[in-house]
Amino acid sequence: MKKKSVTAIFLAMTLLAACSSTKSSETAVSTGGTAGTASTKPAAAPVKIEVMQEGTVTSADGPGFPKEDFVKNELNKKLNTDLMMTMEANDFVTKLNTRIAGGNPPDLMLVSKDLVQKLSQSGVLLDMGPYLDKLADYKKFVTADQLPKGVVGGKQIALPKAPGITIFTYWIRKDWLDKLQLKAPTTVDELFNVAKAFTENDPDGNGKKDTLGITGTGMDTFAPVYGAYGVTNSSSSLTPSILLNGKLTNALYDPAMKDALSSVKKFIDAGIVDPEFLSNKGNASKDKAYQGKVGIIYDGWSGIVRDEQVKVWKQANPNADWVQLSALKGPNGLQFAGTKDVGASGAMIVLPKSLEKQPDKLNKIIELLNYVSTTEGNNLVDYGVKDVHFKVDGDKISITDQGKKENGYTFVYQFTGRPELPYLKTKFPGQASFIDLEANLPRLPVVDKMIDLPTGFNKADADTFIQEEMTKFVYGKTPITDYNKFLATLEGTYNYKLYTDAVTKQAAALGLTK
Repeated sequence: MKKKSVTAIFLAMTLLAACSSTKSSETAVSTGGTAGTASTKPAAAPVKIEVMQEGTVTSADGPGFPKEDFVKNELNKKLNTDLMMTMEANDFVTKLNTRIAGGNPPDLMLVSKDLVQKLSQSGVLLDMGPYLDKLADYKKFVTADQLPKGVVGGKQIALPKAPGITIFTYWIRKDWLDKLQLKAPTTVDELFNVAKAFTENDPDGNGKKDTLGITGTGMDTFAPVYGAYGVTNSSSSLTPSILLNGKLTNALYDPAMKDALSSVKKFIDAGIVDPEFLSNKGNASKDKAYQGKVGIIYDGWSGIVRDEQVKVWKQANPNADWVQLSALKGPNGLQFAGTKDVGASGAMIVLPKSLEKQPDKLNKIIELLNYVSTTEGNNLVDYGVKDVHFKVDGDKISITDQGKKENGYTFVYQFTGRPELPYLKTKFPGQASFIDLEANLPRLPVVDKMIDLPTGFNKADADTFIQEEMTKFVYGKTPITDYNKFLATLEGTYNYKLYTDAVTKQAAALGLTK
């Protein structure tokens, strides 16, 4: 009996141990513990991804990325990446081309549409078309109607960012209007009369004739005047293909262009425009306006009413009161504050073709682009770390004091863009009404940045010629009666018909025209 009992106990203990061992092993596999097959699989090494773009970074720590780059750290932790950000402030295109030619391209590049077109011709860029199905979050964020911006030669060579908003309008010294008992101008003729009064009627009350009506930077200074005639001649749209109601027209061939040029010439001839408006660079026009030398300036809300800007002009002129003007009406009732390029996307995302042979890295880049397009990922690259740099209350996002101090550099990680209007109003709540006004002004839609430049057409040369001739017209060096001669030279010497024909054909292929 005793022998049988010992044997029974031994068998029971053996079975119990076996059951315990099995249960322990199953638990380790399911929880990622130290036992079982899951625990023996080595963790994948972080995928190194270099991003190259143009620009500089200034953080709370000073020039360059912060010592604690919380955006990069969060992205690396979330995606198992090892991001390297290469920023180039000078000679970006030259440095990028050198790297590509040397067989050492960055893994992700943010470049202009012009550079996309040039690089695509050499076959060094990856066609993203076959990978669009994997970019579901990106497509949802950017929206499908933006994708044609990145099409070159019929292929999805680039990925455009989410669309921004167009800003800029005329700003006017309301205190000068009040001093001269004038109303804010709403038409081109009223703008002329107010600018003339600002020049001749001593609006600052110092007893001297030392003020002018209008300033700005380049020909953009008169964008609302051209817009009031339904045409455009801005530095960003010298080859102006306007798309309205599904119909395409070229502003240079519009009879109203001569009327617009005559109108601008009238302002200049009257001596009420800053004589240096075409050569103004950087903050030159704002400096003149802030110093009380000019009463009307063409600029954007960020250049006038951001807190740091208000501080500058209030220190110079405590009584100054700058307010926005809406789009001016022209003689035929047209009212456009300038242009909005339908193809504009800021920098575009391109990848090197060599990534075809590195599927793991390519998939990780796609994962990165998708993640920064989700609500969670985009909030990170827009505002910083949740509950540290920003807080969420329902649909409302508010930036913390720490966020205001530290998140000034995060924009460099906005690879797929940002929801521009909500973003700006979140970061600048005190300027929300100014942002809204400029974002909602009527503007002429132009499509030029969506067009592949045809062989035989040199856009840079044509743009230079157009700008030079337009300047001659408004300064009276060439009579406007010679406008048709200008068009003939543009077509003959600069092959401009090649371009207009390409615009017509490609706009139809992209489904832009009816």
